[in-house]
Amino acid sequence: MFERDLILPESLREEFKEPIGREMDEGELDNIHAQTSFITVGDVVSLTFRRHGVRPLLSVYDGSTERREMTDFAKLVEGEAKEVVSNPAGRITADMAEAVRRGISGETGLIRVDGEEDLALLPCLIYAPEGTVVVYGMPGRCMMAVTTDGAVRKRATELVAKMEESG
Repeated sequence: MFERDLILPESLREEFKEPIGREMDEGELDNIHAQTSFITVGDVVSLTFRRHGVRPLLSVYDGSTERREMTDFAKLVEGEAKEVVSNPAGRITADMAEAVRRGISGETGLIRVDGEEDLALLPCLIYAPEGTVVVYGMPGRCMMAVTTDGAVRKRATELVAKMEESG
């Protein structure tokens, strides 16, 4: 599915902005069950989890938020092992998808994206084990949480299938 780099066509951008999952209140992080696995996508969400003492299985971040430098999370994890992967805006590179797969398998807990991490949500939903909670940010609005299952994986796969292969 991710053998080649994928590009989000301009005509589908609105469809891809439709949220998947439910709004998650920050207060929920105070009542986290130890057996729940989390993946976070985005700097603000990842920082929020860490500030509440919750260390996700995997955090994918790009060092900025809403196109502005957001250095708090990047500074927090500066000395930690991480995989750095290039992923331009509006794309899912094969390298990023593979990094997500490796991260979920436990090879790394951090992926620093050189470019844009928003579409990393889709490989996270596809590769995450059943029952994993993937949390991502809706900039300026809220955190969204989606628990992986067959229906979620099918929806993410359908969205990826609409993307165009790069050259």
